[in-house]
Amino acid sequence: MIQLVLARHAKSDWADEGLDDHDRPLNDRGRRDAPAMARTVLKAGVRPETLLSSSALRARQTAEAFSAVFDTEVRELPELYLAAPDALLAAARASGSDEVMVVAHDPGMSALVSRLADRDERMVTCAVAVFTWHEGTWDDVDAVPPDEFELFTP
Repeated sequence: MIQLVLARHAKSDWADEGLDDHDRPLNDRGRRDAPAMARTVLKAGVRPETLLSSSALRARQTAEAFSAVFDTEVRELPELYLAAPDALLAAARASGSDEVMVVAHDPGMSALVSRLADRDERMVTCAVAVFTWHEGTWDDVDAVPPDEFELFTP
């Protein structure tokens, strides 16, 4: 089984206009939504073995909230910051795990989810898309439609 879980970071704080985009933290809503969404996804039976995160502060904070609920370590990958769909998928494939969660950014996240779901999907902040292939390998991801697709939104 291959399970790919794609999460857009939770709502970030724009209060400090001088702050570099990479360094923006979560705002109050984001700090509430991330652990709540993690609990919702866990309740649905999703608990990835591997959790990959963009190096941006807002993505790391979101990933850490999921990590606390899933009891899974976060692996930070700088190449996931504002990554294109192919880079997001390549990181998941290279993770060495069959159950992977990637926490990253739009527009790459929405583009990859839309591509894998074969329909237009907009990943709002803290949305989580879960794709499952019951048979096959990572080579089948993006070549064969998933057996299951579920989208969770806050």
